Amino acid sequence: MKLLAIESSTELLTLALYFDGRIVEREGARGVSHSEIALPLLQGLLDEQGVALAGLDGIAFGAGPGAFTGLRLAASVAQGLAVGAGLPVVGVGSLEALALELGDGRVYACTDARMNEVYCAAYRVQGDLVENMLAPAVVAPDSAPLPQGQGWLGGGSGFAAYPDRLRASLGGCLAAVRAEARPRAAAVARLAAPRLARGEALDAALAAPLYVRDKVALTTRERLAAGGLK
Repeated sequence: MKLLAIESSTELLTLALYFDGRIVEREGARGVSHSEIALPLLQGLLDEQGVALAGLDGIAFGAGPGAFTGLRLAASVAQGLAVGAGLPVVGVGSLEALALELGDGRVYACTDARMNEVYCAAYRVQGDLVENMLAPAVVAPDSAPLPQGQGWLGGGSGFAAYPDRLRASLGGCLAAVRAEARPRAAAVARLAAPRLARGEALDAALAAPLYVRDKVALTTRERLAAGGLK
């Protein structure tokens, strides 16, 4: 099986090609708009590996939750390429991909949602199997839902943005934190491949982000209340 994966739900853009379990991944330059570099990076990866879109079995994308513009970019690029090449698509949860990146065990995935909120979910990871224990939600860091038990590994940009508030709300359930971890295209590909094999892909026209939150920005009154407007 061959598939292309795109993940751009955070400040990090990554692309990956999956060849029957072998993965080649490339990372976009940080600090540069994803929209400026996504297609050149993608074409460079395809050319480097000698792969044509028509030779793929499908295209996977990080569906979210995450940055709105990043989610729309991944979904639209996957959709446009898939429609043109007549390929199916597979949307993979970005928090699920983050959990897989963090490795085996109990994983609490948490990314910065801006507006004094985080996206979070809890998973049990074993190999390439990721079992959802707490569904993705958007909450204030002080209200992060507690998973059952202890010994959880926390990871993601949420822990970098709100370290003290998350540790306070999650109490003693965390054994360690990897705030530098991000969802990556390689993990998206690993999760998408078996779903594609099971016939769980979608028609490209149905590719859509998983926003979890529909609100893009705070109102002036909300920013004043949060102390964010001078």
